Amino acid sequence: MIAPYHLEREQKSAQLLDKLNDLTKWHIEKCSDYKAMLEKSGSVEQANSLEEVPYLPVQLFKLLDLKSISQEDVVKVLTSSGTTGQQVSKIYLDKETSVSQTKTLVEVMKPLLGSKRLPMIILDTKSVLKDRKSFSARGAGILGFSNFGRKHFYALNDDMSLDVEGLQAYLKEFAGQKILLFGFTFMIWQYVYKEAVSHGLGIDFGDSILIHGGGWKKLKDEAVDSLTFNRLLHEQLGIREVHNYYGMVEQVGSIFVECSMGHLHTPSYADVIIRNPITFEPVAYGEQGLIQVLSELPKSYPGHSLLTEDLGTIHGEDNCPCGWKGKYFSVAGRIPKAELRGCSDTFQGGTK
Repeated sequence: MIAPYHLEREQKSAQLLDKLNDLTKWHIEKCSDYKAMLEKSGSVEQANSLEEVPYLPVQLFKLLDLKSISQEDVVKVLTSSGTTGQQVSKIYLDKETSVSQTKTLVEVMKPLLGSKRLPMIILDTKSVLKDRKSFSARGAGILGFSNFGRKHFYALNDDMSLDVEGLQAYLKEFAGQKILLFGFTFMIWQYVYKEAVSHGLGIDFGDSILIHGGGWKKLKDEAVDSLTFNRLLHEQLGIREVHNYYGMVEQVGSIFVECSMGHLHTPSYADVIIRNPITFEPVAYGEQGLIQVLSELPKSYPGHSLLTEDLGTIHGEDNCPCGWKGKYFSVAGRIPKAELRGCSDTFQGGTK
C-alpha cells in the first residue's frame, strides 16, 4: 500500500481520533480563549467519533490571535491571503509544529514526486519570500514545496512579466529530465498561460509535473474548470501531468492532493467531513455541504478541527480506482457572500 494513503476507514479513524482528542485537551490547557469557547458552546472534550470533535470556524483566526504557546516560542507566522483592507488570519508556529508540517508535506507528496529532488521551476516571483519570518499563503506554499526541487528557477520577474529568456535557457539545460513545476492556479493562468498565448510564445515544458492550488474563483469567473485548465496547459505549454491540491494556511498538515483519477484524497494525517450549511450536521457521501478539515499536526495553535467556508462533496472512501485509500472528494468553491480570501487575491491584478 502507498503511505500515507494506506489506512482503511476503521484503522485511520481510531488513530486520528486519539490524536485529535489529545490535541483538544492540550489546547484547552494552553489556550484560554479556546477553553472559553468550548465551555460556552458546551462542546465535548473527549469525542467518541471524528464528527464529534469540536471545531472552530476558520474565520476566527482573522479576529483573534489564537495560540497555545508563549510568544517566545513562535518561530514563524503564517498569514492568509487577503486583498487590501481585508483582515488576514495569523497562524503561529513553534519549531515542533513547523518541523512536523515540513515532514508531513514530504510524505503526502512522495507518491507523486518520489524521493529524489527534481529540477524545479516556480511559476511565481521570488519577491513573495522577502520576509523570512512572516509568510503569506503564497510564500509559505512556495517555501514548503521548494523542498522537493533543486536548482530553483522563478519564472516571473518582480513586475509579473514572464522571464522568457531565462525560462528557455533553464529548459534547455535540463532537457530530457523530469522537471517539477509549482505555482498558484490563478498566477499560472494569468501570468504564464495567457502571456504565452498573447505573445505567441512557443514554450515546451517537456517531461514535467505541475503541482498547483488556490485561486479557482477567478478562473471559474472565466468559465475555466479543472479539465479545461489541464487541456490548455498541455496544448500551449506541453505540460503533461497536472495535480491540483486543496489546503489552507489556517490548518497545517491538511494538504489534499489530486490522485491520477482527478480526486482530492485525505492522507492518514488528516480528514474531511462535509456538513449541512444550515444545521451543521454531517451529510451523506454524494451530498454537497461545508467542508470541515481535521489534522493531527496543529499543536502550537488550536487549529486541528476547522469549519471552512468552502463547499465540497465526498465521493467515496477507500475505493477510489487509483488505489489510494481514504476519503476522496471535490471542492465546488466558496459559499456565497463569503469574504474573498484566495491565494490569487493576494496579488492585485491591474498593477502590472
